[in-house]
Amino acid sequence: MSNDQYKYLLGEEALPKQWYNIAADMPVPATPVLNPHTKEPVTPEFLNVLFPMSLIEQEMSTERYIDIPEEVREIYKLWRPTPLLRARRLEKMLDTPAHIYYKDEGASITGSHKGNTAVAQAYYNKLDGTTALTTETGAGQWGAALAIACKFFDMNLEVFMVRASYEQKPYRKIIMQSYDAEVFASPSDQTEYGRAYLKEHPNSPGSLGIAISEAVEVAVKSGGQKKYGLGSVLNHVLLHQSVIGMECLKQMEMADEYPDVVIGCVGGGSNFAGIAFPFVQKNLTEGRGTRLVAVEPKATPSLTKGPYAFDYADSAQMAPILKMFTLGHDFIPASIHAGGLRYHGMAPQICMLYDAGYLEAIAVAQPETFSAAIQFAQTEGIIPAPESAHAIRVAINEALDAKQKGEKRVILFNLSGHGLLDLAAYDNYNQGNILDNTLDITAEDIRARIPRVAL
Repeated sequence: MSNDQYKYLLGEEALPKQWYNIAADMPVPATPVLNPHTKEPVTPEFLNVLFPMSLIEQEMSTERYIDIPEEVREIYKLWRPTPLLRARRLEKMLDTPAHIYYKDEGASITGSHKGNTAVAQAYYNKLDGTTALTTETGAGQWGAALAIACKFFDMNLEVFMVRASYEQKPYRKIIMQSYDAEVFASPSDQTEYGRAYLKEHPNSPGSLGIAISEAVEVAVKSGGQKKYGLGSVLNHVLLHQSVIGMECLKQMEMADEYPDVVIGCVGGGSNFAGIAFPFVQKNLTEGRGTRLVAVEPKATPSLTKGPYAFDYADSAQMAPILKMFTLGHDFIPASIHAGGLRYHGMAPQICMLYDAGYLEAIAVAQPETFSAAIQFAQTEGIIPAPESAHAIRVAINEALDAKQKGEKRVILFNLSGHGLLDLAAYDNYNQGNILDNTLDITAEDIRARIPRVAL
């Protein structure tokens, strides 16, 4: 097919029937996940307090492909496959020889990629007899996706939303409530940990680490009545997101091109892994040379500044201990508008690949991300989520670098969500009120703050 098109669409028949599991092709030994109490490798019994056994099996699986249940695929068809678009107007504005493509996950029913795992997790929990879930959310995209998924499967949901985003993004809270989810600003007065934290830090903007702690506490203390839904970080979540990259492989074939570089923003790592891991597989098994670039905020630079160490996944030290690039489980990030990127750590699988040199990482500041978002909106007509703007910034930088070097370069990035509920952030940018918020700290200083939690 011709690569002169603007848009590459797949029919429902092309919707993937299986998820891709990077664990089957991981080129380095997997790092252990540890019990926060014993510091020994977690057991299925420990994880079963939080997750149904079907998801635990996926978490630990090394099968290359895992079948997507038909019930999940039927719901996926409400928005999947999502479009792949060629950003021709952006290319023209940049006067670059590069070809820029983007996967539009904002075309989903919730406006982001989060539904890919929300539907799967709700399905498996329902199958296990779960009647209620509890979770955290940063910018609210995950909370909104899980609220819809829980309603589809007739389950109740409690959401602990990071206070900074709860105040910045009220309409995401309204979306969750419209699907009958209960939403609490975190730290909250709903949990023992939240009350204790508020007593010591009454004006805290919150963090994903704190919100995770509150959600985990509710699940643990429910006596098995509630399970915990996780929006990023662990293997089963990244697995479900692989539909993004698997569709991209087919769509790039339709465009008769193959990406030289694949770019995605990273907070916990789900949307980046979703688009990148199928291309990692091609690099590992077919000798492809695609560069895979994770883009994070300079306000929370876990990959680019954090040490690679075992650390708690949450602030209260109740969730499993993971080996990851981390800023410390008690780190409180600046209240940047990209609330989904305010996590202190990173998905272990991404960390393994990054540490071994299979991935690249770049950190960018808020003002330059919003500048890129405006360029993209004014040429392509889509206002991107502040998180996605980080990927756009680096995609533009790649295109300008190709221009300077006079070379063709095929660039693919994941537009992980639209920003139509983030207009307050754009208003701040337009009024000149977006702060840099670069974290001015060295990796050595960060390491000194992280306790030695593993044996």
